[in-house]
Amino acid sequence: ERKATFGVDAFVPIINQVLDPGVIWVKGNSPYKTLTDVIEAAKKNPGKISAATTGILSDDHLAILMVHEAAGVQFRIVHFEGGAPLMTAVLGGHVEVAFDNVGSIVPRVKSGELRALTVMDAERSKFLPDVPTIAEGGYPSVISSSTRGIAGPKGIPEPIVRKLQAVFKKAMEHPEHIKRMEDVGLAVKVMIGEEYAKYYSDLHVKAKKYVEWARR
Repeated sequence: ERKATFGVDAFVPIINQVLDPGVIWVKGNSPYKTLTDVIEAAKKNPGKISAATTGILSDDHLAILMVHEAAGVQFRIVHFEGGAPLMTAVLGGHVEVAFDNVGSIVPRVKSGELRALTVMDAERSKFLPDVPTIAEGGYPSVISSSTRGIAGPKGIPEPIVRKLQAVFKKAMEHPEHIKRMEDVGLAVKVMIGEEYAKYYSDLHVKAKKYVEWARR
């Protein structure tokens, strides 16, 4: 119900740092072995298969709506205030499926504590190379991620924007920084200039549609 006092045009995208793809996962001992298992269960039980998000209007929430649209299913959405309570609820057996991000689950997948069913990206994650993409599962339109970047207020002089881009790019591409990011399952994806501006704009248009759906 809250309305922001600013819009997307109030910011200038400067540089993107990380692109963390969405992922659908379950407990390690869940009866769901694949994305198809979950989709079929949701089709047989409309509105009954519970799916967790890290918060209302989060990327995870919008990802569920994308799956609703693409697969023609309806989950029972359960919102949490962040990743920690989501993890507790799903591992505790209170919620059946989680919509999350790769960077949140890599160690637990490797330990077998949980099972990643699909990565919501066009390419497989180098951190979870054995996990199929959602495109491989038949839903190429469902691309979702949490990107972490830097923006500034509209009107920043162009020379300052270019200086910030150069400084941040150098830091982001430093081997030590990349290693620290990859150690926790985060993929560095540096985007600047027209590439980042287009990504920023396209993502806003895509998200706006699902935000409107979520508010119905």
